[in-house]
Formats: sequence, structure tokens, C-alpha cells
Amino acid sequence: MTRPAAVELSRRHLLLGALAVPVLAACGGPGASGSSGGAGGSGRAPSTVLGISAIPDQDPEKLNRLYGAVADRVAAATDLRVEYRPVTDYTAVVRAFQRGDVHLSWMGGLTGVQARELVPGATALAQRDIDADFRSLFIANRSAGLEPFDDVSGLTALAGRSLTFGSETSTSGRLMPQYFMDQAGLSIDDLGGPPGFSGSHDATIEAVASGAFEVGAVNEQVWTATQEAGEVDLSDVVVLFRSPGYADYHWLVRPDVDDVFGAGTTRRLQDLLLGLQDGGAEEAEILELFGAESFIEADDAAYDELEEVARAQGLLE
Repeated sequence: MTRPAAVELSRRHLLLGALAVPVLAACGGPGASGSSGGAGGSGRAPSTVLGISAIPDQDPEKLNRLYGAVADRVAAATDLRVEYRPVTDYTAVVRAFQRGDVHLSWMGGLTGVQARELVPGATALAQRDIDADFRSLFIANRSAGLEPFDDVSGLTALAGRSLTFGSETSTSGRLMPQYFMDQAGLSIDDLGGPPGFSGSHDATIEAVASGAFEVGAVNEQVWTATQEAGEVDLSDVVVLFRSPGYADYHWLVRPDVDDVFGAGTTRRLQDLLLGLQDGGAEEAEILELFGAESFIEADDAAYDELEEVARAQGLLE
């Protein structure tokens, strides 16, 4: 991956976003779900709760179902009190992780890099089997008259078109798609107006399917899941381009988890995630909701190139 030219990404959302983030109570807030267990011999106060969160990249109903199930499974496996703590946007999960309101979080590649920058010693525990070589898709409404292409240079065809990204700090829905646009020599100013920011991948798909935008950037896994669900009419949507691969989503854990919840907790969390494919029906459902067959070990170094992209774009302090 070559170093991209600077693009119009601002770190103001990361640096100032905390002003708009609701404070997460020590034991979770409204809408939190999860299970409780015993003290587990760690000597911590009985009220200590292991907070789990995730970037809100899809429909909240699906996220509540998925991460509520994860919280229940972690509680059962570790004998800890565990709660899923939903957040309003990508910046919120980074700040909650930094404050220690969240101890284990499902991050995108960019939000994970941002969180590790703010919390030295935070570690990528696991990623899905699809995350080491993740892809973005550029999709278009058929009314735009655009034809699929196989090379990054084909993105120049988007000049003069309306385009929506997902969240402003989404790896697969904003950062990397814009990086590939830069590689092709297509700037934001070449589009048919300022880009939209739908806030999530499924919202991007719906915006393109409805014709609200001619083109959208979306992650491949959500696109595949949307096709399989059959709940959105995609008859007027065509996939224009499948991007080159990059490292993306992963579980990130705070460095103080063993101190707070007892020695070996970090390892137990990792073992749980890596062993989901060997479990029963509940574990199989979790993997299905994640769109994966298994979790594999993640390596912080796998995100070095992504960190370079983010740093070049002013997204890291």
C-alpha cells in the first residue's frame, strides 16, 4: 500500500466528539443488556462490570441482538458481570474505551487504531476469518448508467456523480474508499456535490437502492448479508468495484482488564472468541450474525499500514 495524499478527513470528530457522548454509567445505562456472574475469586467489588461495546455500523436492532448474545456468552464463560453498552456513533465507542467505561470492544480498523493511540497497551485480541483481507464495494443505482470495472483507475467514472459514504470514521465505508479514490486521481471535489454520510453500511445500501444517491461505498460483508436477508430491494443496484484487501475489524481489549477483573481474564476472553466455532447453537448464532465462520488471532502490526493512512490524513494525534 502506497502512502496516500491527504484527503478531507478531520480529526475534529474524534477530538471533540466526547462533548456529545452521553456518559456511560458504571453499571450500564438504558438499553444495556448482558448477564451477571459471581466474583470469580478476583477480589474486585461485586458491582464491577465488564463493559462491551461496538461501533454502530449496522441497524441497532441487529447490534443489540448480536452484542447482547456476546455479553451473555462472556458472562457465562468468565463468571463476570458483563453488559453490552451501545453507543451513538463511532467516536463515542473510542471515547468510552478511552475512559474505561468499555473494556472490550468490536472496532473497525480505523477506530481500533485511534483507540490504541489513546490507550497505550490496548491489544487486538481477535478478528473474523474475513477481516485480514477485507474489502469495500462501490455500488451504484442502475439509473446512473455506470458499468462495473476491475481496476482502481475505473473510479474516475464517478466524477460528477452523487456519492454517499457510511460513517465519517468508518474504515470500509469512508477511509479506504476515499483512499482508493485518491489512488485513482479522483478527489472529493470531482464528485457531483459534497459526499453524504449515511452513518452505517445498511443505510448506505438503502440510500443507493432508493436513488437518493447514485453511488455508495459499503463494506462487502454487510452487502452480502443484505443480499441474503432479502429485506431490501436490490434490483436497481449494481456492484461497480471490489476494492483491494486491507485489515479491518477486530476485538480490542484494554490493558488493565487483568488488574480490574483478575489475572488471566484477557486470555480467557481471547480463548472464548477463538473457540466460538467449536461451541454449540448459541456460538453458531453469534458467528452467523458476525458473518463469519470463526475468529482468528489478531496482530496489532497488521494495522500498521492503516495507521499510516490515518496518520497521513490527520486522524491521529
